[in-house]
Amino acid sequence: MFSRCLVCHLPFPANEELEHFPTSDRVAFDPARGRLWAVCTHCKRWSLAPIEERWEALEELEKAVTDRGRLLSQTDNIALIRVGELEVVRVGKANLTEEAWWRYGRELRARRRDFKKVSVAGSVGVAALVAGGWATGGVAMVGAWFLWDQAPGKVVDAARWLRYGSTAWRGSHTCPRCGHPFRKLDYKERSRLILFPEEEQGEIGLYHACPRCGADRDTGLYLVGAEARHTLRRVLAYHHFSGASEQRVRAATRLIQEVGSADHLSRILVKDGKRLGQLQRTGAIALEISANESSEQRLLELELADLEAHWRTEEELASIVDGELTPLPLLETLRRKVRGQ
Repeated sequence: MFSRCLVCHLPFPANEELEHFPTSDRVAFDPARGRLWAVCTHCKRWSLAPIEERWEALEELEKAVTDRGRLLSQTDNIALIRVGELEVVRVGKANLTEEAWWRYGRELRARRRDFKKVSVAGSVGVAALVAGGWATGGVAMVGAWFLWDQAPGKVVDAARWLRYGSTAWRGSHTCPRCGHPFRKLDYKERSRLILFPEEEQGEIGLYHACPRCGADRDTGLYLVGAEARHTLRRVLAYHHFSGASEQRVRAATRLIQEVGSADHLSRILVKDGKRLGQLQRTGAIALEISANESSEQRLLELELADLEAHWRTEEELASIVDGELTPLPLLETLRRKVRGQ
């Protein structure tokens, strides 16, 4: 079995998901034609596996994709699927439901665990400080109460600041009425942010009232397009620093499924404009999942277009290699075996 890219000759990183093809952390296969490639993450080229190494690997891949695969995105010709830590490019439509949101649910649950650790660490530290103060007589009743009540929250705030900083957006905008300059938007102002649906692009825009003119919709700061998408994701991540429980994540993802798509949910949640603080917890969690899913889908569409172009090139080469260098009866036997015939 080859262990290096046949084009740039750099070594493939091993994967632990496939027993019969532990080559590369991204593989591509065509179950209909019996093709198997290791995809190089450096030069992006596909190395066609020798015919004798495909038999068990193709069967194993199809089973892994069916049993454990998470469909990230697909076109009419190829599908990008995650199987554990392995990325799989499957030629042809995959009979899987797109569940790109599952990764953000996992991120929110991990955030919840980290938040609990920080909270416990802050409480333990304060308890030790208060106990030491009592023992030495250095902490009075009022001081002990203040430490116990306020200090754990300050520890959490410090951890949030270390992760996200204090500013959600920086740029250069002016109020269209009075010319007031907007140079930044701090997280502490997030409760006053109004989310509204953009009619032209079907996305979410952000509005912040002008401190001079007031909350007239003809004034203030408007963020749309890429600026709004980036700022919204940062604000929601900061807002949900404490993460979400398994139950909350399940409720949020059910909400996305019932509506039909992440983009549709976003437009429904902020219909006619809503302040971030007005959103119910489950809806706000679903909005963060949706915002991240929509952003990744844009990136995946670009990646899929590139993968499909590579697949067309490599398929032409593979058809020559398999047709001219491989005995045809053997190739047909392989194809029937992969198809389960």
